Amino acid sequence: MATVTQMKCACESCLCIVTISDAIQKGGQYFCGQACADGHPSGSGCGHTGCRCSS
Repeated sequence: MATVTQMKCACESCLCIVTISDAIQKGGQYFCGQACADGHPSGSGCGHTGCRCSS
């Protein structure tokens, strides 16, 4: 059986792949950063190169 160590950020518009051990966990989901985990309250993206998420 394989163990999952990486997955897509739970933010719907985000393109980032996160390592589960380094991710921010909130509500049973894994996020690449605090902005994604908080739902982008200020409208800013995650700030990772190549990703333009903001909602």
